Amino acid sequence: MRILLDTCIVMWAAAGTLPLSAVRYIEDETNALLFSAASIWEISIKHGMNRKDFIVDPTLIYNDLLRLGYEELPLTSRHTLTISSLPIIHKDPFDRILLAQAVYERIPLLTADRVISQYPGSIIYIRTN
Repeated sequence: MRILLDTCIVMWAAAGTLPLSAVRYIEDETNALLFSAASIWEISIKHGMNRKDFIVDPTLIYNDLLRLGYEELPLTSRHTLTISSLPIIHKDPFDRILLAQAVYERIPLLTADRVISQYPGSIIYIRTN
């Protein structure tokens, strides 16, 4: 199964600090793990703003993901057009584009964000505690 990872999962995967509830999806060799160009964009912006929760180097994360065999999902106009069909449950533009990509590609989004988990569709919500 193809699975798109949200930005927090991407950062945890690259750092090797995944919650146990996510490990079964990541370690399942039948899953193709995808990360979005939007996640790298988000990490780059927030890292550049010196946010404490984004102290990681976005280039290192990107290279680590590729080294680990994750596939990059490019961001397309078709993905952005899908946003207009989503209910406004979550206002974060990065989370909304990730969700739109998952909806358009018809793949589940693996997330630890409880708000995202309220969207209809294929969301895999993992608990972090």
